[in-house]
Amino acid sequence: MEKVEFTQGILAIQPDLHRFAYKLTADRDSANDLVQDCVLQALDNQEKFTYSKNLKGWMYTLMRNIFVNNYRRTVREMNIMDDNYSINQQYHQIEDEDADRFEFTYDMKHLYRVIHSIPEEMKVPFQMFVAGFKYREIADKLGLPMGTVKSRLFFIRKRLKEELKDFSA
Repeated sequence: MEKVEFTQGILAIQPDLHRFAYKLTADRDSANDLVQDCVLQALDNQEKFTYSKNLKGWMYTLMRNIFVNNYRRTVREMNIMDDNYSINQQYHQIEDEDADRFEFTYDMKHLYRVIHSIPEEMKVPFQMFVAGFKYREIADKLGLPMGTVKSRLFFIRKRLKEELKDFSA
């Protein structure tokens, strides 16, 4: 398959690629980035494409592999950050600092107490949301309906807003 035919084939299936990317990411910007990465990888690896009748299937496979690799990279980075950074470490670091930061330390203790008083079934989705997971990812990972995840996050925000009302400036 010549370079021109290959490029025209990719352009012809680009709307299908956008739909597939949106199904994977559930976010327009992320879908556009995924399509762009897929097209670039396809153009770089054109010589590996041998079946001229199934360009669409090859492109879908590329896109799915890119998505899975990006997701795994994100999860791996999250685990590294979770291991190196925790509220508990921040709390102890602040606690050891100068005494003239008493008010800040008091606020952090209060914040720490409020966050750790949240029931575990509500705390886990909240921590995942704060870490950047989308509702759908949280629901899939915890095996919960998306509506349950949304309601738990709503109630925890409401509770935090009530308990931390003194923090607003």
